Amino acid sequence: QGRILEKTGLCSQITFGRYVRQGRKLGLDPKLFIQDLQFNEVPVRVYQPKATSDGPRRGILFFHGGGWVFGSLDTYENVCRYLSRESDSVVVSVQYRLAPEHKYPAAYEDCLNATQHFLQHLERYGVDPARVTVCGDSAGGNLAAAVSQTLAGRADLPRLRAQILIYPGLQALDFNLPSYQQNQGVPLLFRERAAFFALLYLNGDALHMQEVLEGSHIPPDMRLKYRKWVSPDNIPEEFKVRGVKPLRPTDFIAEVYETVKRFCEPNLCPLLAEDSVVHQLPESFIRRI
Repeated sequence: QGRILEKTGLCSQITFGRYVRQGRKLGLDPKLFIQDLQFNEVPVRVYQPKATSDGPRRGILFFHGGGWVFGSLDTYENVCRYLSRESDSVVVSVQYRLAPEHKYPAAYEDCLNATQHFLQHLERYGVDPARVTVCGDSAGGNLAAAVSQTLAGRADLPRLRAQILIYPGLQALDFNLPSYQQNQGVPLLFRERAAFFALLYLNGDALHMQEVLEGSHIPPDMRLKYRKWVSPDNIPEEFKVRGVKPLRPTDFIAEVYETVKRFCEPNLCPLLAEDSVVHQLPESFIRRI
């Protein structure tokens, strides 16, 4: 439907997608205090349980999914209310800037700035400095991982207790790994769509998507360097039996690399972080689907 509307000139696919994904306004929650605030000029929504507590509560920073293009505080309102009620935690939902209007690193910087502000003012919200978690799904999982890695070596802020990454996007070097081949036709996140959203986040457009899908965007020496992190060799053989075939290597195209070389930055593709950073990370829970 979005493509039809775009072809007829009524609205863009992105505008239509945002419209159908917008959350509806919910009424008051009898168990939660909910307020919209600004953390370092980043819009956030804070959920605090009304019940009295014997001590400081857990804190959860939640970054919503949506391919860096869709999603809002309202879209994930039910999720954040549930998290706060069921875990008796103070939840901060972050409304980061969206692509393609705001390219990388806008979303990452918003999430980082909001997290730093929260960590600096935990006492104000009754949160235990030893029990703060970052959490996100899809693109939000990407942002949670990037923020966690950035803060891993910071001595001036409370150390994060954990990171919860729900089907996160962690790399954009290889869109032909077994999981991409096996699930390339499975809704909603088709293989092509994953590359499309990554390019929108990076550059604000999806130029060179075919070259990125074919793997022509990464230099051979860099591909070899990152092979220990991004390679089918890291996957048990039983996961490569169905629907996986070796692909013919494609020629490297330097012009394409120049437009997407920031895909090699860990703040955009957290899987590429050096071992020295990974060793400092908090406990992690990663949920794949």
